[in-house]
Parts: sequence; structure tokens; C-alpha cells
Amino acid sequence: MKKETALIVGAGQGLSASLCRLFVKEGMQVALASRDPSKLDELADQTGAATYGCDATEREDVERLLEAVAQDIGPPNVVVYNPSYRVRGPFVDLDPEGVRKALLITSFGGFLVAQAAARQMLERGSGTMLFTGASASVKGYPQSASFAMGKFALRGMCQSLARELHPKNIHIAHFVIDGGIRPPGQASAGDDAMLSPDAIAETYLFTHRQDRSAWTWEIELRPWVEAF
Repeated sequence: MKKETALIVGAGQGLSASLCRLFVKEGMQVALASRDPSKLDELADQTGAATYGCDATEREDVERLLEAVAQDIGPPNVVVYNPSYRVRGPFVDLDPEGVRKALLITSFGGFLVAQAAARQMLERGSGTMLFTGASASVKGYPQSASFAMGKFALRGMCQSLARELHPKNIHIAHFVIDGGIRPPGQASAGDDAMLSPDAIAETYLFTHRQDRSAWTWEIELRPWVEAF
């Protein structure tokens, strides 16, 4: 069988790195995309993943990325969208340009990546897209309006996409990460208050491999001690 291809957009050293290592372990070819791909050199050396530069808020960049990955290692079977950005502070003091940036990165970039990926997946007749949300996807916190705006929008897009593309054999799933993710290198012993990035990655892989007779469109993940 031909190897599956995974594309992780907004890749870094946290959840994305855990996803990359797990996908490679499972026999996938992995492409990592970031505005600054040089920060991924060590991860790429460790895993054999391919790296690409991409600003997810720019349509031309996104389209070039999907075309390059398809040509280099094959059209992605699974696409993960991880980028997000926020500006904090009292609502009346928020910088409008900062809010614009938050919306572009958190939600508009997700739209651009989803649209470009959907075109390839519709042509093939299958695929999976996984989108990383947060507590702010379902709860707007004080002094965090820009994050809620972006994450609510991303979640709404995923729900709409799921209803449109599930009947076309393209699996859409949104993940509400309700809690902090343990930073790379931080010891796990006794740290029940934070999510393990490796454990999150396992859930992403499980979701990708779900039988289509029982697809999930949204999963909430939180530490067992997290209030909700």
C-alpha cells in the first residue's frame, strides 16, 4: 500500500512535534509547514519530515504549499491546522490591527488551508482534516475577545464543513483543547493539570482512523482535574 501523507500547518515544538513523531512512527510521510521552517530543522532531522515555508493567511502561499506537498510526497491524506494568535487586554483598549491579525491567523488561515486541501481530497474522494481549537472555541473569557472570535469562527467553519464534506467521504474534526498543553521537555510525573501533547496526538490519530460508519466531528480533551 502507498504510504499516507500528513501535512501539519503551523508546526512547532509542542503538539505538532508530537503529531509528527507519531505519524512517522505509524508509517506516514509527513510535511511540516511554518512561517519560519528553519525552526523545524531539528525535528525534521529526527523524523525525516519535509519542511515548507508558508504564511497560512496568504492564499498564494497556501496554494503553493498544497501543490508542493502533492508533487513532492503526495496529496495529503490528513491535514492538521494548528496556528492561532491572540491579543489580550480590556476590550476597549484592544488594538484593532492586533485583532485583525488574530482573526487572520486563527480562522481565515484555517479557511484557506481547508479550501485548498478540500479541492485535492474531493478529487481523490477521501481525506481527513483536523483543526486544533481551545477552551475559547466554546467559552469567551474576559479580556480575551480576539481569541474567542478566532476560535469560535474556526469551530463554526468546521461544523459547516463536516455537514458538507462528510457525505463526500472527507472527515472533518475539531478538537477543543480545554487546558494548557505541557511544554516540550517538562517532566510529566505528578503534573496532572496539563495535557500531554503525546496523548493529544494519539487522539488525533485515532480520529483520523475512525470507521466512517461512526465519525466524530468534535472532541473535547481536558485533564481529569480540569473544571468545566
